[in-house]
Amino acid sequence: MRVLFIAAGTSPAGVFALAPLATAVRNAGHEILVAAFDELTPTVASVGLPAVAVADGHTTESIKELDRPGGPIEFPWSPEQELPYVGRWFGRQAAVALDGLLELAGVWRPDLVVGGTDAHAAALLGSRLGIPYVRQAWDWLHFDGVERYANEELAPELAQAGLERLPGPDLFIDICPPSLIPAGAVRGRPMRWVPGNRQRRLEPWMYSRGERARVCVTLGSFRTAMPEMFAYLCALVERLTALDAEIVVAANEATAREIRDRFPGVRADWVPMEFLVRTCDAIVHAGGLTTLNAMAAGTPQVIVNQFQAFEPSLRLLEQQGAGVILHRDDKSPDNTFDACDRVLSDDSHARRARELARELGELPPPGEVVADLEALARR
Repeated sequence: MRVLFIAAGTSPAGVFALAPLATAVRNAGHEILVAAFDELTPTVASVGLPAVAVADGHTTESIKELDRPGGPIEFPWSPEQELPYVGRWFGRQAAVALDGLLELAGVWRPDLVVGGTDAHAAALLGSRLGIPYVRQAWDWLHFDGVERYANEELAPELAQAGLERLPGPDLFIDICPPSLIPAGAVRGRPMRWVPGNRQRRLEPWMYSRGERARVCVTLGSFRTAMPEMFAYLCALVERLTALDAEIVVAANEATAREIRDRFPGVRADWVPMEFLVRTCDAIVHAGGLTTLNAMAAGTPQVIVNQFQAFEPSLRLLEQQGAGVILHRDDKSPDNTFDACDRVLSDDSHARRARELARELGELPPPGEVVADLEALARR
């Protein structure tokens, strides 16, 4: 069986989420390739997967300015812009990548195509080739309303294929703990989330606890590349150093170097999150795949959320008790300090986080899901 995985987006998290299933498919004796925009192929290679670049000459940022129906795509600075942005941007990624994917399939014919949550090119390619299409959730979040805008962006490509809308998947794989799936959401084939992160030589402090409580702060490489987000990260770190805890910042090397220079008493480095988070008593982050790292480790979370679309899922996590959510207008450094102090002083958050880790650990591992893909390919 040949399986083509398609990684969309510009964040490495989209690759990390697909890596465990792709590795399990290869370990079962099948052939795999991972297609992505060229800027993401180093991340694919860094987790030991074979990478193929599509959409040569484009980046995920440059395509926002292409001359297509709907015009330029702008970052969502207000809640009502969020769903159109996500739908149109990922739809445009699919449109720009499709020719390269068809060319790839002409010389390496897949039996099955797997795409992440918004990798709409997987749906288009599966339809064009007449092969099964699998959608794997790349994080735990559930929200509706994006596909409408993806269909609008992809109207020319859909019409060319004789379709009115994007085809649904032949199989949906969900990595969300069942207790956090919103009522009414589509239930998928459950799969245990396991880490698929890049690795490095670890230093002892990265995988062992110290004498003090430890709080990790991370906003992700993509976010902290923005000047305003780096300034916010610095403000958070400065405020959190007042906690009776060791502060550790997980960031790319350039950001970590600046943090170390500004805050000599703070550890800052790039660390595979599945090791670091297990040594922490709390983690402050902006959501996404880091949430699953914390869930799997049984570590309480403080999530500083920017996007209204994520609110339904985040409310479920807060109700479960494993985390505290700070929303768009509430995520000041002072409020973040108070939330961390609350998590560190009330052990109920740690107990609920351990419960969530047990629930996640009971889901079937990626190796068991390979049989489902094999059955689809034989149809």
